Amino acid sequence: MDKSDVLKIARIKKKMKTKDLVLAFGVSRQYASVVTNMLVQEGRLLKVGSTAGAYYVLPELAKSSGMFPIKIVRRLKNKNLAEHEILPELESQYPPIGRLPENVKSILVYAFSEMLNNAIDHSGSKDIEVEISVHNRKLQFVVNDFGVGVFRNVMNKRHLKDETEAMQDLLKGKTTTAPHAHSGEGIFFTSKTADVFTLQSFGHVLVVNNKVHDVFFRRVPARKRGTRVKFTVDLRSTRHLNDVFKAFTSDSEPDFSKTEIQVRLYTMGGVHVSRSQARRILAGLEKFKVVILDFDKVPMIGQAFADEIFRVFKNRYPDIDIRPINMSEGVKFMVDRVARV
Repeated sequence: MDKSDVLKIARIKKKMKTKDLVLAFGVSRQYASVVTNMLVQEGRLLKVGSTAGAYYVLPELAKSSGMFPIKIVRRLKNKNLAEHEILPELESQYPPIGRLPENVKSILVYAFSEMLNNAIDHSGSKDIEVEISVHNRKLQFVVNDFGVGVFRNVMNKRHLKDETEAMQDLLKGKTTTAPHAHSGEGIFFTSKTADVFTLQSFGHVLVVNNKVHDVFFRRVPARKRGTRVKFTVDLRSTRHLNDVFKAFTSDSEPDFSKTEIQVRLYTMGGVHVSRSQARRILAGLEKFKVVILDFDKVPMIGQAFADEIFRVFKNRYPDIDIRPINMSEGVKFMVDRVARV
């Protein structure tokens, strides 16, 4: 039994199961699964369903009959991969991608390409798994590699203390382990275009939930080797890629010049009091023209913390516009006090 034999059975059966190959050719179920999975990876068969209920159909028959799987999954060899070629291939095999609303499609093209490119260039993984689904009025994609891990990579290359500091830096934007090849904008903007964006690696999870306008760091059992990106957006979303970019560019120039920092994510010991804490927040912000410091859920800050940001850093970089927002009375008192000095 070879691949052409499998395709003949698929054409005859319309919905082919591996047991059909076992009965037709007397091969083992394991061998039948290996051959069919190879054809799925090549895009010559579509897999519908999972486990015992899974069956296989020819892409052209699925398209003509309106019968599509809930998702498409591919495992890619990370050798001479070009991220801009993968999505069109997936769309040709999974037509629901082509039926997305224009704004959602633009988001998918950008976000999927950026995350796949990161896995290709930075992970060191021999294989990369990608998955796209359009189901229950949601678009979701997953990019899964088995490499060095995004947080460990940033931590080691930037000489940071731990994975939490790596997550903090990634949220600022312009953070990259290969500055000559990448701008460091991919994760930042991708996280802004999603309803929910998740990075998981070696027991550390970063979740950006734009539905509730919040960010979460979590620890989980360290079963995930490498990096798993999960991206979800509602098909009814009115968000457009151009609007996301405009929100973080200056009024006069179209470059990525604005960032927003959630100060509470840098809490050590419950409050923000020291200069070292302030310096962690400020690290890398000299690359921007506008820095929005969101003090939501921060009840108070110390004098040294406020002085480092609003006097020392401001005097060093007078052209950077620092805009504090969502300040409690305690935070505002200290910011105003330092500004008067």
